[in-house]
Amino acid sequence: MNLLSKSSKDLINNESNQCVSCGLCLPHCPTYRLLKSEADSPRGRINLMSGFVNGRIPLNARFIQHMDRCLTCRACEVACPNNVAYGNLIDSMRALIADQPKSVELPQKPLVLSLLKKQLLTQPARLDRLRGLFHFVQKKGWLRWIKKSSYLGNNKLLRFVAQLPLIKFPQARLTGEKHGKNNFWKETYPAISKKRGEIGLFLGCVARLTDVATLNSCIYVLNHLGYTVHVPVDQVCCGAIYQHDGAIKDAAALSRQNKSAFARYDIDTIISTATGCGVQLLESRVGNDRIRIVDINQFLIANGGWEDVSLAVLPEKILVHEPCSQRNVLREQTYPYQLIELIPGVQAVSLAGNDQCCGAAGTYFLVQPDFANMLLNDKILALKVSGARFLVTSNIGCAMHFSNRMYEEGVRIEVLHPVALLARQMGLKL
Repeated sequence: MNLLSKSSKDLINNESNQCVSCGLCLPHCPTYRLLKSEADSPRGRINLMSGFVNGRIPLNARFIQHMDRCLTCRACEVACPNNVAYGNLIDSMRALIADQPKSVELPQKPLVLSLLKKQLLTQPARLDRLRGLFHFVQKKGWLRWIKKSSYLGNNKLLRFVAQLPLIKFPQARLTGEKHGKNNFWKETYPAISKKRGEIGLFLGCVARLTDVATLNSCIYVLNHLGYTVHVPVDQVCCGAIYQHDGAIKDAAALSRQNKSAFARYDIDTIISTATGCGVQLLESRVGNDRIRIVDINQFLIANGGWEDVSLAVLPEKILVHEPCSQRNVLREQTYPYQLIELIPGVQAVSLAGNDQCCGAAGTYFLVQPDFANMLLNDKILALKVSGARFLVTSNIGCAMHFSNRMYEEGVRIEVLHPVALLARQMGLKL
């Protein structure tokens, strides 16, 4: 037994002993609500984990299936009277599963996840280089042919790629006008108004390709509020995808690289625009006593400076989606409402079912698409009857999950980050 296995087993034993099987978590668990199966509830999974590490339950395909069905939404942690750290439990169990000897037959991971992890997420420059190619293919309309193809259209990866929003580019200068197509980010974006401070911006991995609009918006807003923004070229994936897939050592290595990348700058804050990444950065201690990790919504509300900012009126009802990472872990779901309500005329309205996971959950919507779509059904229905034209969410995975399904069903509601809506009303042309 190696050290990882021993530490994981010890954590599972110690933490599972804190669970008193009261069942208060059950109605908060998305998979239990869907399946009404005890083995697909937090309490049931904890009992299974304890049974395995103590030799009472074998590690087989059925056991792994129950672990894989967990979204790691961590709604159970909010409901738990004993403060069981369920997120640590499920991550440690998946690490144990991944650490089994080769003689143990484990389910094959989907090809899309393997490609992402091995070829792209640890090499963000590759994602930057793909930006021009993706944009070219999209503009040529070739992806529409893929969608119509009966064979290619059934491939999960190709369907996902075909439904990505139009790929955008980092802007050389952020003054409200477009300035060409730049594949790579500048290392520093100077403050435009009177300088108030210097901060770092975490780009993420997939987001630096698919959510450039949000990252551009973040820089634009911060610059106009007086902040110089540093974007380390050697930053990498936050590690969440690895952490929740059992690759804890790989996640830790990414954490160390990110800590080193930001340590070069004289900053006291690292801004994250995706709440899922923000949680991973916080819990993997990329920050320290000197540098804190802060979500962009919270930072913009907490630091003010809006008295000198002009915002165009937007007389619209804006639906607000609360990602699980924001609601259940950061406990900061009020900030997006406060942020978009800075825009004159806006009415911020909570999306029905915000207390339940939308099904995105990192890569869950790619590897467990049936469950992910079932979890999204009620939210799509709520969108259809809302009469709203905008949906804001603060997590890129949730945004892509919503956008893909809405595209398929012809729902014409724009999905964007709260800071992107704010930047638009300040004059940034997205």
